[in-house]
Amino acid sequence: EGELLFPSGGTYRAVWHRGVPTQGKYTFADGLEYKDKKWHYCDGYDRRFYTEICSGLKPAGISQLTNLDPPQKIPEGCYDCGDGFYNPETRVIVDYKLRFLRNADDDEHEWIIRTCRKAWDETIEHKPKP
Repeated sequence: EGELLFPSGGTYRAVWHRGVPTQGKYTFADGLEYKDKKWHYCDGYDRRFYTEICSGLKPAGISQLTNLDPPQKIPEGCYDCGDGFYNPETRVIVDYKLRFLRNADDDEHEWIIRTCRKAWDETIEHKPKP
């Protein structure tokens, strides 16, 4: 039996045979356990984040945009891709401490642009009713 510790804080605890896991379980840094079958986390049926499952939903009108609350501040022009920030101009992903993680291939680039939260690239101001 042994455990892999990931830089993101996740752990993979498994029974190993000659360096190959025969059975195991991955747990995310926040305590959420990954389920191989019937995985319904943040899907179309139940879109709550793990912190909302544990602590309850916020009152009406107050949105929680990520599992982290408050969410990470995204650098201008970048996307929050879950394990760090993605800059579509350089196609580089850095962790939340701005350390290099990887270069995005075409498939990851398209997925991030299509699905991930982006930093605001325009200022929105409150406009009182006339």
